[in-house]
Amino acid sequence: MINMPHKPKHQDTIAYRLTEILRRLNEGEKLEPHALVEEFGVNLRTIQRDLNERFAFLELEKKDGVYTIDCMRLGKLNFEDVQRFASLAGLQGLHPTLSTDFLKSILENRLQSALLIRGHNYEDLQGKEPLFDQLKQAIEACHLISYQYTKPTGLKMVEAVRPYKLVNQDGVWYLAATDAGVLKSYAFGKIDRLLVSPETFTPDAAILKNLNEEDSIWLNLKKTEVVLKVARHAADYFRRRKLIGGQKIEKELEDGGLIVSGLIAHPNQILPIVRYWLPSIHVISPEGMQAELESQLRAYLGLA
Repeated sequence: MINMPHKPKHQDTIAYRLTEILRRLNEGEKLEPHALVEEFGVNLRTIQRDLNERFAFLELEKKDGVYTIDCMRLGKLNFEDVQRFASLAGLQGLHPTLSTDFLKSILENRLQSALLIRGHNYEDLQGKEPLFDQLKQAIEACHLISYQYTKPTGLKMVEAVRPYKLVNQDGVWYLAATDAGVLKSYAFGKIDRLLVSPETFTPDAAILKNLNEEDSIWLNLKKTEVVLKVARHAADYFRRRKLIGGQKIEKELEDGGLIVSGLIAHPNQILPIVRYWLPSIHVISPEGMQAELESQLRAYLGLA
């Protein structure tokens, strides 16, 4: 077993900051260094180094102290490029330095087809790196696999599945694989005793498309639309990034708030987010979800 050094917390912070800055530049946002200093809790010199040195290869334009990417280059970094860069947050321990050459190589690397990152955190893989690498190689080479999986009811042997992606969803790694033709997700932390078969398979293009368009680990389940009313002081966060699956801004309200919709396969996808943003969010639909949430909160507070 390979023992890797503990990953310093500051590297996680760097990965988050750089990933977020790149995403915003790619979407055409204008970045003001002092605003970034306040948001990320670093000094001005650090932000200037990010923009002028770490992202030097982007040839950013600076006007009146505001940084943007050349409109001719806008969109040159496609969604897959941003995902590859976001893998910094998912594999921080494997990449201890964040030099300009390394950042450039991440964007140019076409070998990370086995990984899909959604979110800015990462699961500590310490002690399971060999298993992770073995699984990644099986995905890239399209080999069938079998493994022992820990379920609430006990251990189960999962046999002859077709592995498609290792997905990092909000900091936790999952294996997306088809079992008897059905697309499923398996928590990587519960996988053990991996066996890689010499037998190979041809990936289904429709499944790959589904995985790239899906923004949750609730695979192959019927989605329900959820509609939220977001108060003005929380609206900016929802404008800046997608906080719920399939998020769309349906309406800008006169008071600065938003009506936001999304698609969920399970209430647990939305309720933690709503609780986090209380009292700035109100569930408009599905009908009854807001009442159920309020009932849970009253019970928690001993008011029921």
